[in-house]
Order: sequence, then C-alpha cells, then structure tokens
Amino acid sequence: MSDDEQIPGFGFWSRRRFVQMAAASAVGAGVSHHLAHADGVSGHGTMIDVPFEKRNPRIAMIGTGGRGTSLLGNLIAADAQVVGICDIVKEKAEKAASMVTASGQKKPKLYTNGPHDFENMLALNDIDLVLVATPWSWHAEQAISAMKQGKDVAMEVPGVTSIEDCWRIVRTSEETRKHCMMLENCCYGYNETLILRMVHAGEFGEVLYGEGAYLHDLRSLLFSDSGEGLWRRAEHTKRNGNLYPTHGLGSVANYMGIQRGDRFGYMVSMSSPERGLDAYRKEHLHPGDPRLSERYVTGDMNTSLIKTAKGLTITLKHTVSTPHPYDRINLVAGTKGVFEDYPPRIYLDGQNKDEAWGSIDVWKQYAHPLWKHEGEIAKKVGGHGGMDYIMLYRLLQCLREGLPPDMDVYDAAAWSAVAPLSVVSVGRGSMPMEFPDFTRGKWQQRTVSAIATQV
Repeated sequence: MSDDEQIPGFGFWSRRRFVQMAAASAVGAGVSHHLAHADGVSGHGTMIDVPFEKRNPRIAMIGTGGRGTSLLGNLIAADAQVVGICDIVKEKAEKAASMVTASGQKKPKLYTNGPHDFENMLALNDIDLVLVATPWSWHAEQAISAMKQGKDVAMEVPGVTSIEDCWRIVRTSEETRKHCMMLENCCYGYNETLILRMVHAGEFGEVLYGEGAYLHDLRSLLFSDSGEGLWRRAEHTKRNGNLYPTHGLGSVANYMGIQRGDRFGYMVSMSSPERGLDAYRKEHLHPGDPRLSERYVTGDMNTSLIKTAKGLTITLKHTVSTPHPYDRINLVAGTKGVFEDYPPRIYLDGQNKDEAWGSIDVWKQYAHPLWKHEGEIAKKVGGHGGMDYIMLYRLLQCLREGLPPDMDVYDAAAWSAVAPLSVVSVGRGSMPMEFPDFTRGKWQQRTVSAIATQV
C-alpha cells in the first residue's frame, strides 16, 4: 500500500490513517464488549427516586487540594459537620482540618498514610457522606469503596473515565442501596436554574436542540509545578476526545429531560490537530525540561454531536489548550425561542421586529428559589460565582429532609460516558457510538429534573 492509496470501501486514505483506524477498532471492540455485556441486571432495584436516609450527615473528604478546600469552605458555610479528611499530603490535610476547627467544630480525623489510607477512613461507622475531590483516575475506586462501606458518595467531575467504570458505579449503587452522584456545580448556576424553570414552564415551546462546551485556557495550569499540573496534563498524552464534558453538558441534559423521559442515543466526535500544548511549552519551558519530551495526542478542539432517543440534538465542544475566553455556551432552543449564554441573552418568538437579542433580566420571575433564598450568602462565600455553595446547600437539604438527590448515579454514568465514547469515535473516523442505557429502560419513569420543581 502506498502512502495514499484507494482502499475498497474507504476511498483514498493514507497508510497512517488506515493503521490508526485499525488500532482504534481494537479499542472500540473493547468498548463495544462492555456496551453489549455490562448491562446485565444487578439483581437489585433501581436507584431512581430513592430518597436519602433522613439525617444531618457526617461528612468525610478525600482530597483537599485546591478544589477540595474550596468545596470544604462551602460545606462549612452551609453548617455541614466534617468528621474525616484524607490526603496524601499531610500539610494539605492539616490545613483543611484547621478550616474545620476555625468554624468551631471538633478537629476531624486525618488520614495521610499513603494513597490507600482512604480505605481506613471509610471503614469507620461515623461517616454518612463522602466527597471525592481527587485526580480523575481515582474517582471510581474511591466511590465504589465508599458505597461498599455503607456511605453515600459525591464525586467531583468528571465522575469516571471508562464505560466499564460507569457500569461499576451503577451496579455498586444498586447493590449497596447507596447514592453515587457527581458534583456538577454548573447545573446550579443562576442562569442555568432560571432557564431550566423557563423550559419547564414551556416558555421555549418544545425543546429541539442545545449546545454546551468547556472552552477554557488552562495552559498555565496544565504546566504548573503544583496542583492539577502534577497530573492533569498527563491525560493529554493518553486520549484524543472530549476529556471534560460535563460542565457544558449537565445543564443542557437537564433542559432536555435526559434520564427523565429521554436519554442519550448515540454520538459522533471529531478533534482538530494538537498544537496548543506544544507551542506553549516551547515558549515557556527551559531547555532540558523533561516535559519537552512528552507527546500530546488530545486535539485542541473536540466537537461532538449527540442524538437523543427522541431525536433532539446536542453540540458539545472542548478546548483547554488554546487562547480562548471562558465559555460554556449553554444554549437551548425550542419551537418558541432560544437562550444562549456568555453573555446571557434570550430571543422568543414575537419578542420584537428586528430579531435582536433580549436580556434575561426581564424573566426574574423564574429565578430559582434557592438563589432567592441563599443567593447573597452564595455570592459572599464564593466558589464559581456562588454555584458551588448552592449545589452543596441543596445536597445537604436533600439529606437533611430525606429527599432523592437531584442528580443520581445514572446521571453520573451517562454524562461521564461522553469522554470514553468520544475517544473511540474520534479514533474510528467519527463513527457513531451508542450510549448504554444505564437505567435499563427506567429513564421514562420521570419527566423533569428535580432542580426545576423543588427547592
């Protein structure tokens, strides 16, 4: 075969492209195996609409780096009781513990003896809820361990990174009757919750399509000598796809009632060439820096298209390695109009004669009750404009009142599945990839996200 040759059934493809496709097909076969064989009934009932045990939860944290301490500050502001802290860096655990004692609470027990010391913490009986804020590759193991030890668990995003782990958290949640949810804070933003309530009220008519994204220049963070720079850049040497889908996807999934009358059907994905991290390191690293020998494979811009079971479409984008203002797009459109964020603007049928965007400020009647009641303290505490506080306040409310979680293990699995499916689709020439039905047909039991209807 020459470097460019016509291949029956493929047209003119390069030798390199054909070899890449063959290799990707082998990976895809593994994913297909999990899709076909991992969906057997667990032998236990669904976790859809299962309420928390009513209690004032005793909370433990695994991971107290930058993200973990930010969550901890919001938990403390929401009067949460923190009883355990685990981190492989003792100084970070001690700093987190000092935040707890400064609030007037008793010093939490610390677990800093190696990467698996979390298992000793989870074996304790005085913990009800575990928050996981560690590197992505640890989420599944730590969440599953927590559930098997009788604890509910909330993971940072993205929840898990493989289809196999999506099924593992679903099965473990069903078997242990413990909740496993993803801490997708963007579902609780002021704009996102207001628009969700407008969608639910029918202001946009029948929803047809949406767009979400994570467009964020993280180059300096990825090459940092601390924090996420110690592990997150490595993900760009392993996979080519949408590595971080849920910030842009979660709110759109709620607008569309995903897992609540509809579900993701299939997706296709494609990536641009990788250039950004190479260019950045050439400009910022000194000769001899070992990072100069790394090989990055993640395309700078990944674009994925999702088709739902009801025929709705979602465009999803990801870039963290190019100069780009922060943007999640956050668009939803229906038969009566459209909303798009960054900046927030809305257009409804008959709004005016010149097709100009309007402000969402005139729709304040749809502001979410959580923001009406807790918005001032949320903004004061901080955390992504207050959405972190609203998310954790609501989680604690569900536990204290014995309500089902707003986002359950099926949401965590479906939203997380985008990353591994995108990798295979990119590798197989944007071949459509089917989503597993993690609810096993029970996605039709609900009709709307609880965020739209409850406070």
